[in-house]
Amino acid sequence: MLPINDSHPYDFILLGIPGLEDVQCWISIPFFCMYLIAFFGNIILLLIIRSEKSLHEPMFLFLSMLSMTDIVLSSSTLPKMLGIFWFNLHEIGFEACLTQMFIIHSFTAMESGFFLAMAFDRFVAICNPLRHSAILSSKAILAVGISVVIRALIFFLPHPFIVKSSIFCLTNIIPHTYCEFMAVIKLTCGDSSMTKSYSLTIASLIGACDLLLTITSYTLILQTALNLPTKQAGLKALSTCTSHILVILVFYTTATFTFVTHRFGHNIPPQIHISIANIYLLVPPMLNPIIYGMRTKKIRQKIERVFCVASV
Repeated sequence: MLPINDSHPYDFILLGIPGLEDVQCWISIPFFCMYLIAFFGNIILLLIIRSEKSLHEPMFLFLSMLSMTDIVLSSSTLPKMLGIFWFNLHEIGFEACLTQMFIIHSFTAMESGFFLAMAFDRFVAICNPLRHSAILSSKAILAVGISVVIRALIFFLPHPFIVKSSIFCLTNIIPHTYCEFMAVIKLTCGDSSMTKSYSLTIASLIGACDLLLTITSYTLILQTALNLPTKQAGLKALSTCTSHILVILVFYTTATFTFVTHRFGHNIPPQIHISIANIYLLVPPMLNPIIYGMRTKKIRQKIERVFCVASV
């Protein structure tokens, strides 16, 4: 008998990765390493950007917003995931599940929005450099950051209320490592097709619009770079975008796979879908500080100076 309170469970049971129970302990090792890199890498990135005045530029301010988002996003899932893998702590309270679900979906939308903001910064810097500081003033940067946050909160705030108002009469077992909206809503009674369609539509619209505008920005950047007086100038302009393009490719590749499996991939084994869903939340936050740290000269020089001082 499912223990319920006002038609919903007292708690849920997160199974982890169904079909891979025997190797979850081994799977946890790379996940744990990715989390450590994501957590401390983004903190270091934030500290460097804050302490280095030359990095107080729109691109790096947006990058700091992205880093804060990545810290929250990865921390909302990985500690509980490790609790499942290492200590068999499968239970999660109903309210905690709703909170985790809201953070995952809203902060993923924020990450997409900050990627778009960074693409717009590169577009202005390369296509209209003389007006860069005027267009992306401190007030404009703050307004963009607040808009990205508010958009995510507004669109995904209904999710926990939808779940809370639903009636659960099947089971409280979630075959996943975290409280994903689609996985939770499948446990409710009655027809949930409209609810699923709403969630998928909102997520796909935000992702598709951000990706389309990002592609448009880089198409215009490429046209401008090709029309620069010298080939060297064009390559130099494009080199400032490579870090951003790399992290965007990773983010949207895993995001697209997750969306497609929800929509069409009913025959895909659950362990593949859940593994990709975990990678989707861990790999981009891990790669962001690595890629920007290695490929951004100012950040790399600051890190080198810190290590040089520490070694003296």
